[in-house]
Amino acid sequence: MPGSRLDDIDRMILAELQADGRMTNVELAKRVGISAPPCLRRVRTLEEQGFIKGYHADVDARELGFEVQVFAMVGLVSQAEADLSAFETKCQQWPLVRECHMLNGEVDFILKCVAPDLRTFQRFLTEDLTSAKNVASVKTSLVIRCAKDDPGVPFDVLEARLAQDA
Repeated sequence: MPGSRLDDIDRMILAELQADGRMTNVELAKRVGISAPPCLRRVRTLEEQGFIKGYHADVDARELGFEVQVFAMVGLVSQAEADLSAFETKCQQWPLVRECHMLNGEVDFILKCVAPDLRTFQRFLTEDLTSAKNVASVKTSLVIRCAKDDPGVPFDVLEARLAQDA
């Protein structure tokens, strides 16, 4: 299991940073029970190994004027690897697409999109998404509200699984 490659302190560091990525190294070290220099070395190692992908602020899209959030389920004509990769590359170029996930099942991709208003999203939908090469179908669902939006992973579940496997 991938999480088992990390020791208890590494997992505590990840859990603490996931909850609050702005805390100082001194505060982080205190919370996980080690001194600051080895804590900083561990954080840098976790970054280098790809366990920490980055740091960002969790901004409120609606407060910034992005009133519309939509999930778009996209079906492609071809699922050849080159066509899947080409669609993923296209999604990376569209600013309104904030997340792009390839799925198995009835749809090939689900996109999380934000827009300041319905007119802007509709223009994106008709001029960019549905007219993109290899797109066969698009079904959209407008988000009414979000009841949960937790980042990262549930560390308590990981710890319980590790304890069970020990």
